[in-house]
Amino acid sequence: MTAPAVPEHALSVRQILALERIAAGEPEVVAAAEHLDRPVRWVHVAEAADVGVMLSGGEMVLTTGVLLAGGDPHGRTAYIESLHRAEAAALVLGLGRAFPSPPRDMCRAAERCGLPMVVLHRPFPFAELTEEVQSRLVRRKYAAVRLSEGIRTALTALITAGAPLQRLLDEIAAHSACPVVVTNLAHRVLATAGERPAVDDVLRDWDRIARQPGGVDGEGWLRAELGGRGERWGSVVLCGYRGDCASGRLLADRAAESLVLHHLLSGTAVSWEEQSARRLLDDLVSGAVPARQLLPRARAAGLPVNRRTFVPLAVRDTDPARLDRVLRLLGLSALVADLTEHATAVLLSLAHDQDPVPLAAHFAERLRAETGAAPVVAAGPAGPAWDDVPDGLREALHVCDAVAGAPPGLPAVVRLGDVRLRGLMRMLRDDPRVQSFAERELDGLLYAEEGEALLAVLRTYLATGRNKSRTAQLHHMSRPALYRRIEAIETLLRVSLDDFEEAASVHIALLAHDAQTGE
Repeated sequence: MTAPAVPEHALSVRQILALERIAAGEPEVVAAAEHLDRPVRWVHVAEAADVGVMLSGGEMVLTTGVLLAGGDPHGRTAYIESLHRAEAAALVLGLGRAFPSPPRDMCRAAERCGLPMVVLHRPFPFAELTEEVQSRLVRRKYAAVRLSEGIRTALTALITAGAPLQRLLDEIAAHSACPVVVTNLAHRVLATAGERPAVDDVLRDWDRIARQPGGVDGEGWLRAELGGRGERWGSVVLCGYRGDCASGRLLADRAAESLVLHHLLSGTAVSWEEQSARRLLDDLVSGAVPARQLLPRARAAGLPVNRRTFVPLAVRDTDPARLDRVLRLLGLSALVADLTEHATAVLLSLAHDQDPVPLAAHFAERLRAETGAAPVVAAGPAGPAWDDVPDGLREALHVCDAVAGAPPGLPAVVRLGDVRLRGLMRMLRDDPRVQSFAERELDGLLYAEEGEALLAVLRTYLATGRNKSRTAQLHHMSRPALYRRIEAIETLLRVSLDDFEEAASVHIALLAHDAQTGE
């Protein structure tokens, strides 16, 4: 028979027997000692021989057995069996006039039914035990209600204020005082909260933990399903909760309710998977967290990290969902997320026998076929060292940024050597000395009445290697009109663009200006 459903605030038989007050009765477990962890919903004092019909499950029955003494053994066995059918939690028999010693027939029946049976060797007022247990149960129930309402109120306030997912998880971790992990249906970690060392310990062992039944790892590991509108999308796990199981179960359920509500209200414009990848890649690029400390997070997020070659890429103006689709078609493992307004970072994880150069080129070709355009794919240096990944991602993003406004003819996968001077100016654009140089060189054009139009002509003229015919063609103007524009530019800048050094100086200043303004 299955165990009865009891309130989460119940005490176990073992906990009741450990109470200081009951020790005066010298309790002894005489049957079914392996079932002492049964929850007790209530304590019931009864001397009736047919007490089973009065029970609803989860009661600890206290009796002196006065109406059972002197009867035949079959009646006492039937009494035990009726308690078992009623799903009583335990039987406590006070020894005395009716039973000076534990009745063997009742002990055998209780052992057979798996009903914990306890005898009290010294006279003990049942009212004291009833009062003690009932008051504890009421206090537990009140504490459970207070805990439930406390976390629900806190999380609801955060959701109402539009707080991000991480803020909710931090609140859950503060209430539970243990690491909190959110996973998808494949048990990949999407988000975490809690003290960093404890979270890292969990993530380091996540591959093994995820294989446990239900994705838990023993006592104190509590999981609640996340889902709504007829579908499941993941779980929230309290990892090593140290409070009582009932409180932990309640916390996990309240956390799940709030996360589901947050998910439904916030929409699905950016999935939790993408948010997880974005946080991880952003931490790698920013250097705020050492790369070595981020390795467990990457592994738990589903990125293969053992004996791999890492290829950092950045793709300009392309939807992450489309990138994911191409990666799945090619069977590649990667983390993908938008990191800047125009660039999406892609961290590929390849097997050691895969050549990253042709594979990156193949990725760019498939992406071009998927989009029907020629998106910029920038690459940083590939390698097996995880500690080199942050620098590689930063280089890929830098190259992706430097390609903006570059002349056509770049390779399918652009690398640092392909962006040359333009890349250097993008890298140095925030240097005050470079800004001052650009301002000084272009001062005459920047504030002229036709400055913007003249800058556009200058930009094309220098990018085409001072090819007047090509410049006139691209700007749809006659050669004489172009000559007048070039003469105006030279007058305003007080330079001769036929002079190589002066033209080079203006070109460098223009590249720096464009890098600073985002042209």
